[in-house]
Amino acid sequence: MFNRLNAYRIMWVFVMFDLPTTSKLETRRASKFRDGLIKNGFAMFQYSLYIRHCSSRENAMVHVRRVKSIIPPDGHVCIFELTDKQFGMMEIFRNVKKVSKPKDVMQLELF
Repeated sequence: MFNRLNAYRIMWVFVMFDLPTTSKLETRRASKFRDGLIKNGFAMFQYSLYIRHCSSRENAMVHVRRVKSIIPPDGHVCIFELTDKQFGMMEIFRNVKKVSKPKDVMQLELF
C-alpha cells in the first residue's frame, strides 16, 4: 500500500535570493517578492532564505511555479527542493550551539 506520508514523498521547497535594493523601485520589488513568498505559505528560515513544507512533489511543483511567477527582473533567485528525509538530516547551529529544526508543518490547504 502506498504511504502518503512517506519521508521521501513529502517535500520542502527552499527559495534563496539576493535582490538589489539600491533604488526605491528595487527595494519595493524586493519587498513585494518577500511578501509574495509569505502570502504563498513560505516562512523565513534565514534573512534571504524562505522554506515551505509541501505534502508531495506535485504540490511542491505548484509552489515553485508560483514563486517563478513573482521573481523580480533583477537579482539572483535560487529555488530547490529537498525530501523530508533529506531535510531531517540537516544540522542547524546558531552561535555555535546546535538548535532544533523547524517542526514539521501539517497544514490544510483549501483552494
